[in-house]
Amino acid sequence: MWKYITAAVLSSVLMLQGCAGGVNASATEQKNAITQMRSDVLTELYRQKASARAELQSAPGYATFSNANVNVILASFGGGYGVVRDNRSGTDTYMKMGEVGLGLGAGVKDFRLVIVFHTAEAMQRFIDQGWAFGAQADAAAKAGDKGGAVGAEASVDDVTIYQFTEAGLALQATLKGTKFWVDKDLN
Repeated sequence: MWKYITAAVLSSVLMLQGCAGGVNASATEQKNAITQMRSDVLTELYRQKASARAELQSAPGYATFSNANVNVILASFGGGYGVVRDNRSGTDTYMKMGEVGLGLGAGVKDFRLVIVFHTAEAMQRFIDQGWAFGAQADAAAKAGDKGGAVGAEASVDDVTIYQFTEAGLALQATLKGTKFWVDKDLN
């Protein structure tokens, strides 16, 4: 039974990774959808933390990601997409993300990440290597503007990460690995 649940969850996550602009969207449509997501995410970040605007503008670069996460008893799976903006050159690098974790949890969560790179080296390392590992404990109960979600802010290795929940219902405590990688189809 668990292998069927795991297969269903993994299939859902893989489908979510390609959802920017729709499953059959062209590369231009996907890029436009990701650009709109970035705009929406930054608007929400600035609403929640006004000082983040100056932080992003003065940084060498930043990234925005949209991610859906599914927790089933002892496993956590997630996938999404995003873009890294190099503030100095004005270029965008489109990326994908996936995550797998172990721990107690149940539910589904749609969340957004903003990653601020405080050095050009940290940004380039993220684009080239893309790995991030971490522990996560959170609770979310939100749909649209209803409900509440516990957000997170962390600073590590010349990077600040903001995370907030878009929609979902989840209670989890997991140890997970996240992989970010360049989307070869969009770059």
